Amino acid sequence: MESTFLVDNVFFIIAAMLSGGMLLWPMIARNSAREIDAQRAVRLINYEDALVLDVRDDSEYASGHLPDAKHIPVESIKDRWNELEKFKDKPVVIIFTPGLRAGQAGTLLRKNGFARVFNLSGGIETWQRENLPVVKKSK
Repeated sequence: MESTFLVDNVFFIIAAMLSGGMLLWPMIARNSAREIDAQRAVRLINYEDALVLDVRDDSEYASGHLPDAKHIPVESIKDRWNELEKFKDKPVVIIFTPGLRAGQAGTLLRKNGFARVFNLSGGIETWQRENLPVVKKSK
């Protein structure tokens, strides 16, 4: 029985396609926000006056949020992103509960001209794990 190159090397072909896709992914996803760790977020907040944007829902926000965070739930970001217009030239650090919400907010902001948009890697859970300040009363 004669086999073909494709059949004999199917594993390698699949691996090559997956690695090529992984190499292309940053170009495809360039409109989304980059992930940063808590220490980088602190530096952006303290030294570059970054806007902290909390996109969690109301109950999550009330349970604890970063000091001076602007709260716009991700469900409302399409209608309310213009409230952030004055922060276009500043870094924006998005706080979320792990899931798709931060990606949606970051993509929308980047498409509307915000150049420096970052997601806090691991979201609010990472911030709390690092024992960084959290406010539990709403403003």
